[in-house]
Amino acid sequence: MESELTTAALPRPLSASRRTVEGLPVDSFATRADMGAAAAADIVAALVAKLASQDHVRMIFAAAPSQSDMLAVLCAAEGIDWGRVTAFHMDEYIGLSPASPARFSNWLDRHLFDRLPFAAVHRIDPGLNADTEAHRYADLLNAAPIDFVCLGIGVNGHIAFNDPPVADFADPQDVKVVILDEICRQQQVDDDCFASIDEVPREALTLTIPRLMRADRLFCVVPGAIKRDAVRGTLYGSLTTDCPASILRNHVNCTLYLDRDSDPDA
Repeated sequence: MESELTTAALPRPLSASRRTVEGLPVDSFATRADMGAAAAADIVAALVAKLASQDHVRMIFAAAPSQSDMLAVLCAAEGIDWGRVTAFHMDEYIGLSPASPARFSNWLDRHLFDRLPFAAVHRIDPGLNADTEAHRYADLLNAAPIDFVCLGIGVNGHIAFNDPPVADFADPQDVKVVILDEICRQQQVDDDCFASIDEVPREALTLTIPRLMRADRLFCVVPGAIKRDAVRGTLYGSLTTDCPASILRNHVNCTLYLDRDSDPDA
């Protein structure tokens, strides 16, 4: 497998700072591009190592502009046998047309799923019955262990669509219907995903926090000044659903990637 490792390795930009907060490694970079390239390099290295020790890898991806830099570099990587990788995504709006460009599955198709030859891609499709889809998708996720999650953090500290009002660190469900809070909905407008808040759906399907936390390894990519307060709460606030991402400090193998704008210590 040595030749595969050499072929698939990506150059990794040096971090501007590296620290650990309550066991959570934090890599901070001078630019958003360096942050994305470093996260992609780490994901590629993890993929190569995992594929050297097992036949198949299962990954969950976030759909958000914050992930674009990392995904672009990941898609350009050579030497990964994507035919041994199954992909999932972590949340989806309820009520959008299947053709809507704002739908997360369509966003991931454009930025990832249609660009790589995955073994399989499992998309969330709320369709006519979101509760039925929640059970179907949970069964797909639970068919085998999840190896990696590539995620971000919302302005309100959410991970996936687990906003503070609905986040539950001990959630008994793996996938559930949620009502989106107004901060989350406004972020979708600020990210240029919708023209106005009136266009943003009020409900979504999301993977829950315990489902995300059961993955073997998490890569959390969070650029931009708009996320600085959420990152501060993640790193230094109380462990509470007031900032759902604070739970990442409890994961045994999660890395947080920041740029100068999102780093509260920069």
